[in-house]
Amino acid sequence: MKKDIHSKEYRKVIFHDNASGEKFLISSTINSQETAAWTDGNEYPLVKVEISSASHPFYTGTEKRLDTAGRAEKFRKRLERASK
Repeated sequence: MKKDIHSKEYRKVIFHDNASGEKFLISSTINSQETAAWTDGNEYPLVKVEISSASHPFYTGTEKRLDTAGRAEKFRKRLERASK
């Protein structure tokens, strides 16, 4: 294996899935300004994500509409204009 190619900045980070509300404590190198308390009472950096395995249809087996940026509504408007 090659030496010194992997980051040495690994630390525990809380990932919060906005769609399902689930939280995961995982080792990561991602930077975050926010922190949150975990169940062990310690503070860890907090990263909010739009979708994770807790809310993705492939993993959950259910289809859920997730539209945080209004993309679905923009698509419907374009579709209406194109069909006229």
